[in-house]
Formats: sequence, structure tokens, C-alpha cells
Amino acid sequence: MSVPIEQYALLSNCRTAALVSLEGSIDWLCLPRLDSASVFGALLGDHDQGCWSVRPVDETATATRWYDDDTFLLVTRWESASGVAEVHDFMPIDPEEHLNLNRIDVVRRIVGVKGLVEFEHTLRMRFDYARAIPWVRQTGTTERPELVAMAGPDALVVRGGRLHAADHAHVGRLAVAEGQSVDLTLTWFPSHRDVPEPIDVEQAVVDTRDWWQTWADRIEHKGSHRAQVVRSLLILRALTNRVTGGIAAAATTSLPEDFGGVRNWDYRFVWLRDAALTLEALLDHGFTALAEHWREWLVRAVAGDPADLQIMYGLAGERDLLERQMHSLPGYAKSSPVRIGNTAALQYQADVVGEVLVTLSAAREGGLADTAFSWPLAKKLVSYAAHQLDRPDNGMWEIRGDPHMFTHSRVMVWATFDRAVRAVDEHGLKGPSDTWRDLRNRVKDEIDRSGVTDGHFTQYYGTTEVDASLLLLPQVGFCPPDDERMLATVEKIEQDLMEDGMLRRYRTATGVDGLPGSEYPFLACSFWLVEQYAATRRLKEARALMDRLCALANDVGMLSEEYDVKNRRQAGNTPQAFSHLALVRAADALARARHKPR
Repeated sequence: MSVPIEQYALLSNCRTAALVSLEGSIDWLCLPRLDSASVFGALLGDHDQGCWSVRPVDETATATRWYDDDTFLLVTRWESASGVAEVHDFMPIDPEEHLNLNRIDVVRRIVGVKGLVEFEHTLRMRFDYARAIPWVRQTGTTERPELVAMAGPDALVVRGGRLHAADHAHVGRLAVAEGQSVDLTLTWFPSHRDVPEPIDVEQAVVDTRDWWQTWADRIEHKGSHRAQVVRSLLILRALTNRVTGGIAAAATTSLPEDFGGVRNWDYRFVWLRDAALTLEALLDHGFTALAEHWREWLVRAVAGDPADLQIMYGLAGERDLLERQMHSLPGYAKSSPVRIGNTAALQYQADVVGEVLVTLSAAREGGLADTAFSWPLAKKLVSYAAHQLDRPDNGMWEIRGDPHMFTHSRVMVWATFDRAVRAVDEHGLKGPSDTWRDLRNRVKDEIDRSGVTDGHFTQYYGTTEVDASLLLLPQVGFCPPDDERMLATVEKIEQDLMEDGMLRRYRTATGVDGLPGSEYPFLACSFWLVEQYAATRRLKEARALMDRLCALANDVGMLSEEYDVKNRRQAGNTPQAFSHLALVRAADALARARHKPR
């Protein structure tokens, strides 16, 4: 039986990430990058797909866990009949500017707190999405045992505990008494290189803790949800690749939006929209250096003919994200297929250029000067949007049905020209502002004429349906939050899309997305509603909804994409950047108690 999604905690070194269950098992780890093939894939199957379990032999032992302050050093305390012990899990971060790209480390330190606790250590290595069982050999000495495994381009060395082979796994036992500690380490390295030297665990603890805490100490938020804001921003940082600057939408693939269904997607890539929105949240809290790093990533990723623009890329700007089914992974809770790659990369989504232009504008307003490449790139993107002006799209929800003129997409086209005009008028940059102004006015008139029915904005032209993405219209300045059409839209969204106090993205029963099955309320949409409530002084409702949403985070502050209200469980990929950046915006809106347009 699959472990509930909310029982996982995240480890990160800002290059890749691991998910650790409350039962002490690392069930998801891709090496050396977040979008690389998995070494531990039990998340999307069972232990046969690979995992690394460290837990007491006593099956009645109970666990509680927390992060060490504002870091990703995870402490799991086990209380058993014979004593108390802790497992300290983390992925070391090299504080030096020049990173060693030829190794990734995971540390599991077992610390005795009281009495004597015996642990079972089980390692099941399954390379390449569980398609390859590696060749393994014992090395090292009796005092310092080592296990070296390799398959194809990848290799691991595991140190710190004596293991023996048993049924395609390696198992061992060790005990810790009060005041004792044992360090278990796993190190990835390219298989054509020599086995790397052991990591200095003591120094790694200090360096990693200081790195995360120093970053978190810069966060300023004076509202009542400061702890949630800090953890959310930390998660957004964890999803940002420290080497390339690419920002992943989530750490996982194929966690279901519909348990047992086919709505399973790979989110380990850089959506221009998601990354832009993430950068806005980070910019609002003063992290301009990250914005500059992402802008450099953007220039590299979209270099060339604007006609070749994609809506998403790999973490280093890769364009080939071919979607395929991975039959070696049976799927979370029998939700199949498991997908690797994402066909959405080939879609036309008209809102994406607007998201990028809005974020570049926010960076400019935040004091990040344009470079010799950034403004020429922005102008090319505006030109691209102009050439696609009357083209229907797949929308921000990446429907796999017929394209439409989605109202949110059209508003983001308006935002493209709006931010281009403002760059010229307010910042003195060079460009055909009169042409852009005419296009901006033309799109606005079109939206006012075709995107409104019965006094409310619509999901797309020609329908009476609404979509939660319409809550974003005031955020980009298209209309005030208290615009009569916006207020009518909110009322319609509350009537049609609200389930037990939370919002769905849209009504799947209409068939607009071209997929079978349904889905659960989408967490980001409900946070958008908090922001809208706060902007229109519905503060009591805003605070109540915010408190309820924050309570859906797990014990270490993580949110996935959706929430199954009936069964009280998280759904979809985790941790989800969209959910956490929307939380930050909603908390900021409540702290201000007034609207601040993007």
C-alpha cells in the first residue's frame, strides 16, 4: 500500500531532492539532478522499485519529526520500548562557489538519545527508473565497510554500516546507545571516475545548516503566517537549481491528480509560467540575485528564433522533453501510466510570454537593471506575442482538448504589451511603444467584448463557464479587485467551483480538458481566493480560508498540488511550487490587508 503523500518530507541540496517517509524510508531520489532517472523509486510502486530504509527493529516504535530550524536537515525521533534515538537526514551543500559536480551526497546520522535502540538498515538500489539492478561489490575494511554499486553511467558508494546481500537488497543492523552516533552516507558519482573520498560529516552538518539558515534569515514577513511563508520560500529555493538557475515546478513525477486515474504528469521541469511566478514571490522578499540567475537561464533557454519558444524546458534549458510511459514503475496507488517527460512542452500557451514580461518588469522595478541581452530578449518575446495575436491556445492548465481563446490567456497577452509599454515609458528603454500601446488597447477591447457574459468574466470566449485562473486578473492589473465584473466572477466561482470551502480549477465535467476522470480542489486556486478576499476587505473570510489551507500542510510544512477533501489527503506532485508561491502571496496580502497588483 502506498504511503500517503503527506507523510513525506523533503531533502534538498538545490541540485536534486529526496523524499523521506515518516517510516524512515527514502522512496524517491533522482541522481544527479532532479529530472535525472531515479535510483529510489518506491514512491511510484513499492520497495522493489528501490528505497533506503533506516528504522528501529522494534515495529512498535513511533516517530515524530521536524526540520532543524529553517533548514532541510530533517530530524526523526524514534521512541521504542528499549530507548529513544534520532535519525538526522540531510543532503550536504558545498558552500563554495565552485561546486563539485561529480558527486552528490546523502547523510543519515543515527544518534542515541536514551537507552539502547537497534536499527535495521535496508538498501534497495534500482537505477534508471528501476530498469537496472546494479552490479555491487564490497570494498573497504571491517572497521570502515564500503559498498560500491554501478550501472551504466552512474555509481554509488555507501559507507558506515556493514551490509550483506539478501534477495536483491542489502541489509544490516546496528545499535546506538545514549551519546553514541553512527553516520551512514550514500554518494553518487560518475561510474567512469574513481570512488570519491568519504565526506567530512561534521563539517557538512555545519556548512549545510549555516547555508540554509543564512538564506532564511533574510526573509522578512511580519504577518501571522510567518512560519508558513518562511518554509514555503525555502521550498521554492530547494526547487531552484543552484548550478543552472532553472526552477522546477515540483520534485516528483506522476503523483496522481485523480487516484487510480490517468492524470499523472512529470513536473520536474521549468515551466516559464511557474518559474516566473516563483521569481515574483522571491522578488517580493528581496531575493534579486535569484532573479538575475533565472534571467540568465531564460536568455540561454529561449535563445534563437522566438517562433521556437517552448512553454517549458529542462533544468539547464534542454528542449527535448519527450513524454513517454515508464512501465518499470507501476504507479502511485496503482495510478498509471507513470510518465517521464511532458508533451505540454509542444503546446502553445498564450499566457506564458505575459508571465515572463510581468516578472522581468517586477525585477526592473526591484532595481535589477536590464543587460545587453535581457531587453532584446524581451522585445523578441513581445514580437512573438504580436505574431500569435489571434491564435487560440491550450491555456495555463495545459488542456489536451481543443484550443480556445481562454480569457486568462488573453489577459496575459494584454499584460505582455502593457509591460512592454511601461518599460519604454517609465524606464526609458527603446522600443515601438506606440505599436505596443495600440495592441494593448485592441486586446483589452476584445476581452471586454468577448470575455464577459452575464456580467462576469468567462473561462473562454463563447462559454458561460468560469475558471479559477480568472482570480489572477486583478493581480496583473487588468482590472481592480472590486471591479463589478470581478466581483460577479468571484460569486460565480464560489457557486460553481467551490467544494467544501476549496476551489477546483474548472469543471472537468464540461470535457474542455479532453481527459477522462476528474480531479480534486487545486490548492493554489484557493490561495488566490484568499488574496482576492483580502483585496476586497472580506478579511474575516480571507483569514478563515487561509488558516484552513495552511492546516492542510503536513507536519513539516509541505503542500502538494491538490487536496482530496473527502478522504483528507494530499494529491498530485509534491512539493508543488505553485501551491507554495500562492501561499506566500496570500500571506503577504493578508499582512498588508490591501491589494498590491503585480
